[in-house]
Amino acid sequence: MYNKRGRKPKSSSRWGWYDKPAKKPIPEGTGIRGGGKYGTTWWGYLGGLKSFKQTYAIPIEGERDHLALKRFQKVTQPFVLRRLKTDKSIISDLPDKVEQNQFCTLSPEQAALYQGVVDKTLKKIESSSGIERRGLVLNLIMMLKQICNHPAQYLKKGSAQIQHSGKCPLLLDLLDQALENDEKTIIFTQFREMGELLIPMIRDRVGVEPAFLHGGVARKNRDGMVEDFQTKRSHPILLLSLKAGGTGLNLTAASQVIHFDLWWNPAVEAQATDRAFRIGQQRNVQVHRFITSATFEERIDAMIQKKKELANLTVNSGETWIGELSDKELKAIFQLGK
Repeated sequence: MYNKRGRKPKSSSRWGWYDKPAKKPIPEGTGIRGGGKYGTTWWGYLGGLKSFKQTYAIPIEGERDHLALKRFQKVTQPFVLRRLKTDKSIISDLPDKVEQNQFCTLSPEQAALYQGVVDKTLKKIESSSGIERRGLVLNLIMMLKQICNHPAQYLKKGSAQIQHSGKCPLLLDLLDQALENDEKTIIFTQFREMGELLIPMIRDRVGVEPAFLHGGVARKNRDGMVEDFQTKRSHPILLLSLKAGGTGLNLTAASQVIHFDLWWNPAVEAQATDRAFRIGQQRNVQVHRFITSATFEERIDAMIQKKKELANLTVNSGETWIGELSDKELKAIFQLGK
């Protein structure tokens, strides 16, 4: 109902509510005229801006007051049209989904690269500003993601030894367990180069070469990969790049979902997981989220999970918001160690 006519309805009694992705915080919840995250033509329902901040915004976002959160949910619930797969009243026969963080530690090779990149880049960030500074922060995130995956991905050279990455032994152990239980697994990564590094590791460990669905795969071959995975026991593992395989696919043959690296966008992650957790799934779905302990991966994920706790309020998409943090906050996030 957020349109030009919605602002000036002819009826003498009217109300409306809209929700759109926003980078602005909850205090925008007082009217359509503000063009913010929430809006209503029922003027005064949530009070004025000052009252709204004191009653909801500050307690919820600043103090993590769950009582205020429940009050906010109660007064807005009648106007929220939302369906969840986990609601048994909507889909009664869908199995359960269990999400679990899988923590691993950096190898010595990863730790040395990580600290070196952080020290060098933070110095550049401290002497920069504006677009240049944000670009440096995002580039730092990309480099550290690659290092946390495997040194060979970051260095773009050398062989990818399993022991050089904390995540790779964890992945292979989970695949061993899944195969022993006759379960199929899908593995998501943001990086095509990381997927290509994983293929020989998986093949050498379990004796099966996984197909890899990424943006460079032709439509015909893509459909064949999905069909083989869904119907053939000889194809128990499927690698997918997050952008190419995160939406539009039916992969209900999988009961194990592994996020090898995280995008830090809850909606994107959920869409990827829902390739398996959807109507037609016959087994409970186990979701494994790989996180490297004592690194920026653990800290940023913790920040996002705290925001998700607040009544599933909209979380800023992607990672651009990190570029707005102060030098002190960035150092606290990126430095290696607790």
